[in-house]
Amino acid sequence: MKFFARLRSRKRSGSRLFRYGWKITLLVLLAAAGFAVFLFYGTWAQTFDMKNVGEMPERNTVYDVDGKIYSRLAGANRIMVSLSEVSPFFINAVLAREDTRFYEHKGVDWRGILRALVRDITSGSAKEGASSITQQLARNSLPLGGRTLSRKVLEAMVAFRIEHQFTKQQILELYINRIYFGTGCYGVETASQAYFSKSASKLNLSEAAILAGLIRSPNRFSPLKNPQGAVAQGNAVLDRMVALKKITPAQAQEARIAKITPHPKRLPQIQENYAMDAVQRDLNLLLTQDQIDNGGLSIYTTLDPNVQSGAQDALEKQLTKIEHQSNFHHALKADYRPPENGEGDSSMPYLEGAVVVIDNTSGGIRALVGGRDYAQSKFNRAMVPTNRQVGSAFKPFVYTVAFSHGLLPGAAINDGPIQPGEIDGAGNWSPGNSDGTYGGTMPCSYGLIHSRNTMSVRVGQFAGLDAVQKVANDLGVSQNVPHGPAIYIGSFETNLKDLTAAYSIFPNAGVRKQAYIIERIDNQQHKPIYLAAHISTPALDPSAAWMTSQVMEEVLTKGTAASARSLGFKLPAAGKTGTTNDYKDAWFVGYTSTLTSGVWVGFDQPATIIPHGYGAALALPVWTQVMNKAAQHYPAEPLQPTMPIQHATVCSISNQLATTGCTGAGTAYDIDLPADKVPTAACQVHGGEQYPFAQQVPGLPEKAATFPGRVFRSFRRLFGGR
Repeated sequence: MKFFARLRSRKRSGSRLFRYGWKITLLVLLAAAGFAVFLFYGTWAQTFDMKNVGEMPERNTVYDVDGKIYSRLAGANRIMVSLSEVSPFFINAVLAREDTRFYEHKGVDWRGILRALVRDITSGSAKEGASSITQQLARNSLPLGGRTLSRKVLEAMVAFRIEHQFTKQQILELYINRIYFGTGCYGVETASQAYFSKSASKLNLSEAAILAGLIRSPNRFSPLKNPQGAVAQGNAVLDRMVALKKITPAQAQEARIAKITPHPKRLPQIQENYAMDAVQRDLNLLLTQDQIDNGGLSIYTTLDPNVQSGAQDALEKQLTKIEHQSNFHHALKADYRPPENGEGDSSMPYLEGAVVVIDNTSGGIRALVGGRDYAQSKFNRAMVPTNRQVGSAFKPFVYTVAFSHGLLPGAAINDGPIQPGEIDGAGNWSPGNSDGTYGGTMPCSYGLIHSRNTMSVRVGQFAGLDAVQKVANDLGVSQNVPHGPAIYIGSFETNLKDLTAAYSIFPNAGVRKQAYIIERIDNQQHKPIYLAAHISTPALDPSAAWMTSQVMEEVLTKGTAASARSLGFKLPAAGKTGTTNDYKDAWFVGYTSTLTSGVWVGFDQPATIIPHGYGAALALPVWTQVMNKAAQHYPAEPLQPTMPIQHATVCSISNQLATTGCTGAGTAYDIDLPADKVPTAACQVHGGEQYPFAQQVPGLPEKAATFPGRVFRSFRRLFGGR
């Protein structure tokens, strides 16, 4: 009996062991599975770089010359602020709305996440989020994947790491700066300014509740698109704050009845124009792509929005006027239809143009317009590689070189046809004047004032081909100036920016100041990482440059640009027109005491604009409008020499001090010259006595003994002699 009793006892004991054993085994397996999941996702979470949590792409902010925001480039539309710069109302509203136990959990609110998991499982979809603020920060900062259960587990593991790496204050600060508030706004500061035209530090309770209510569905409940929905969400936030005793019922009621009227402020968006294209080009040269893409840069430019808009308006107004002339036989911009694929034409069929304005003192670009419509064509016609034949606009540099070699503005130069073999290295090349007429012997200055090709070629012959080519290269007029006498009349290509920058040497007494558009770049910590070099280089004889400048002043009063006065331009200024063969390119480049501006008009595919379409008729009107408007902020003073000026009486033939013989021959004339350009010897051509007032200036350096004879031989050739 005892035996059978022990046997029955053993059977009962085995049954209990079996009964509980499989449960224990199951628990062990579940624990092992849980540990494996924890290990797997924990290891996966370790692969993410926590540095990325604190890195947020802000837009690169572009400032104008006055330090005001001009535009933004790349990155998210975000303005970073610290917690101390945010209203406490908003901080409490966000915590009440998104994570009431934020300061209690270690990254995951288990109660909330378990509730969400149950609802997701029972519904068969991932509809319930219940993520903590830390989890949201993880999801928005790192590439964790889509809205799946697996993503939620990974998100939780990453949240643990974030909690270990950052303080609660840091996490909250990163969160309020990163979250999206709709209408292209990232971060509470940007949203506050966009919706209520105030900084986040000044948000009241009602506004704070509305912004906190936007977080879960920013586009749906935008106060601009759905004010009723925004208010309803804000009220829900207020109710939650009351329940958590963050505010009193009275405060909530006062906030509910407060009338909230959004005052949307249009935040500076990315401006797509040619000036910003120039900024982006320089940015790509100055910084790495990572620096640019990370955003948060403060880019201080030299751009003046008033001058920029004035240049754009003046160009469009003038080109539209040209299109309506009876002798204009090309496609009109108004009739242009962009390709349906939206890519835009590589070149426009209608008349185009460009404008550049440079500050004389600094070299800073105040305006840059590279075409009529950036939306239709991104091709920037003001900069490389948009090179066009420069034509007569290059002549002032030829005259300056000649003046530096001893030629004087009143020197006699032949305006007759150029004879075969007359110009060194030119063979039978014989360029004519654009109007087909020829004159006799004229003062040298006449050739520049009236843009006479024959006279200018002879002046170039005096200056010397090597010297002219060297000056053109040194000034950066063109990257590859050919070695041939045709350059005397601008038979080579350049772009408007480089030509305008070269012209700025005239108001700067021969000093070349490098043109630039970015003054300074600050990083996200507001520390400078780039400063403009402000490069200045002596490039031309200052006295020769001043002599040329005086002549170019007459271009605007009695020369090829005399129509400027009838266009309403009365400022003291100087400049030069430019027209190329068959009237395919029209130029005008000129300057006041403060600004230098250049204008180009033409077609992307070179063609005659209109018959006899000179630079004075097509480009000059744009220039006068731009400079008149710019003078409101950049007053134009009379152009003054920077060197001593002396009066002298000289001979137009010998280029030396005049004698009684010169007076008898009618070649003597009076002129004011820079002291170092006053001749030191008497005329050897006409003989006679030297006048007392034409004596050598005391203290001037002695000229080489052979100089008078060399000049005399050169001038015999210039006015047709042998």
